[in-house]
Amino acid sequence: MPACPPPRGFAGWLLLACWLVVGAPARGQTGLAQHDSTLPIEIAADQLTVEQGRQQAAFSGNVQAVQGDLTLRADRLLVHYDLGKEGAAAQAVRLIEAEGQVVIASPAESATANRAVYDVVAGTIVLEGSVVLTRGEDVVKGGRLDIDLANKTAVLHAAGSERVRALFRPSSLGRKSGG
Repeated sequence: MPACPPPRGFAGWLLLACWLVVGAPARGQTGLAQHDSTLPIEIAADQLTVEQGRQQAAFSGNVQAVQGDLTLRADRLLVHYDLGKEGAAAQAVRLIEAEGQVVIASPAESATANRAVYDVVAGTIVLEGSVVLTRGEDVVKGGRLDIDLANKTAVLHAAGSERVRALFRPSSLGRKSGG
């Protein structure tokens, strides 16, 4: 079975793009601006199925992908890839789908959804279903998050009759205690 390249930088790009909605980390926090997407990615799952003819690799059952201090957890991770002229040595990831209880977390922030899709070719990320973005005590909720990495834009959409909700707490930085 040929090796399937890991989703290089997926979790980092996803968290970075999600936080386009709420801004950069506060000074002194560890955040995505400091994330190194060139670090190796370790993926653990109950099962890995590679379908060479369909150019897909499916990780299923308690999937956890770790890159540095970023972690992606999901029930299933499906990686679509293209084979280059040199075969397995020249594989390129074109689409990554995470499904079921998707959680992307760093020490300072997290994003949860029912599903996440990273289209490497189009440069887009979509989180769908009960999207929740959290950084410290700040929380943003919606039904679908569309991210355009090239244009550095993110749009959080409502879900049905539910509206987009955001709760931002003033930072305690710069405040003096007792007054």
